[in-house]
Amino acid sequence: MRLSRDSGLGQNLRVLRNKAIHVRKGLKAVHPTAYVHATAVVAKDLTCAEYVFVAPGCQIDPGVTIGRYTMLASHVAIVGDDHVTDLVGTPMQFSGRPRQSRTEIEDDVWVGYRAIIRRGVRLGRGSIVAANAVVTKDVPPFSVVAGVPATKIGDRFSSQREEAEHSRVLDGPLLAPRFAGELRGD
Repeated sequence: MRLSRDSGLGQNLRVLRNKAIHVRKGLKAVHPTAYVHATAVVAKDLTCAEYVFVAPGCQIDPGVTIGRYTMLASHVAIVGDDHVTDLVGTPMQFSGRPRQSRTEIEDDVWVGYRAIIRRGVRLGRGSIVAANAVVTKDVPPFSVVAGVPATKIGDRFSSQREEAEHSRVLDGPLLAPRFAGELRGD
């Protein structure tokens, strides 16, 4: 008999697994429902809200906050902003580090496979970052961005009314999980 991921027992087991990973990685500000894959390399000051998903192979440098229901696909990197580069006569390796910027990823953001997010940017609520994009600037809410450097290629919803309706759901009580089913081939 296969255990349903949506069942109460399945949810409780998932929370226990998540807590074990959080303890092993020293993550004190990650919600128990947030999943951080064991192979993800994350700074101990990572802050995650409810039902965040950090896939295998992600790298998250210090100073990152991730909002509820956000998903990071495999091998996403949140990096950079960690060396002084403009000191004449001093190699970058010896030039020190500037004050570090915080990275804010708001609620219900989807970051695609191997995307790179420059530390210090804000990914707006409900935004989507395409696979392999390199984000160097803030992304407005409900925008879809792609490319190197990432630029806006569309909107997630077709109207402000839909954005407002979606925001009301995100601002409401925590949603009960309903996970996607297994992928099946033809």
